[in-house]
Amino acid sequence: MPRVLLALAALAFLAYGLARNGTETWAALERLSWWSLGVSFLAVLAGLAFMLVAWRDILAGLGSPLPLRVAARVLFVGQLGKYIPGAVWAFAAMMELARDHGAPPRRTFGATALGLVTSLGCALALTAATLSGQIAREAWWLLALVPLILVGLHPRVLAWGLNLALRVARRDPLDRVPSGADMTRAAAWTMAGWLVYGVHLWALVGGLRPGGVSLYAIAAGAYALAWSTGILTVVVPAGIGVREGAMVVALAPLLDTPSALVVAVVSRVMFTLADVTWAGLGFLLARGVRAEAPGDLSARTQ
Repeated sequence: MPRVLLALAALAFLAYGLARNGTETWAALERLSWWSLGVSFLAVLAGLAFMLVAWRDILAGLGSPLPLRVAARVLFVGQLGKYIPGAVWAFAAMMELARDHGAPPRRTFGATALGLVTSLGCALALTAATLSGQIAREAWWLLALVPLILVGLHPRVLAWGLNLALRVARRDPLDRVPSGADMTRAAAWTMAGWLVYGVHLWALVGGLRPGGVSLYAIAAGAYALAWSTGILTVVVPAGIGVREGAMVVALAPLLDTPSALVVAVVSRVMFTLADVTWAGLGFLLARGVRAEAPGDLSARTQ
């Protein structure tokens, strides 16, 4: 019953967020062509698939490999918790769902934390590579995090940091951490996901301002910067409002403020719909997969 209530609460907050700005959302959608909306949505779905593979690889490196369809259920159904105010609901939901398939909560927590840090590092690296001038100067404090994140992803630093967090949470320490090869592979999948995310914003910007591939770099960097700003604002559910404001600033070289707001609003809608779509797919794909005891998956890797 608590899981059902949590899922219903997540969907209620998600629906409220869409309905609250329903008029503005529809007005924004009407300004864009169907091709740009379709390409944008498909790009978000594909980008989330890359992120799923990266998260699954990290969890396997921690000692709990999951079948891809089970990983999809754990990640995407659990991630609906991010729409509930508070920073812990998605973590809690994912740990409970993964426990059903033999992954101890400490490993799910570790994989999710590492996946988030890896994604932040890739997003900031993409921002540094694609945006320059005033945007880069104003965001220097974000870009300064890149070398710190790279150091933090070293296996020895990983072990110390994760076990410290688990000790504070009064959880058992990790019995293993991902190797350098595991994290390199996960970072590659994550960066691939970010490059595909760039396509979603490129399609939306192209729907308001005709252009070609030259717009892609700025669009990819703009979304990476906006997401990074939003994710670091942990008091706001899913970075709502913060991400949009940062995106408007980042798109200033391409679009006027009203047009940039249109793109920011539609981008949010695309990700919300993609989150729901993948959650539904994950739920359906994992139906019929039997639950396993916490030790089952660990035994397979030995």
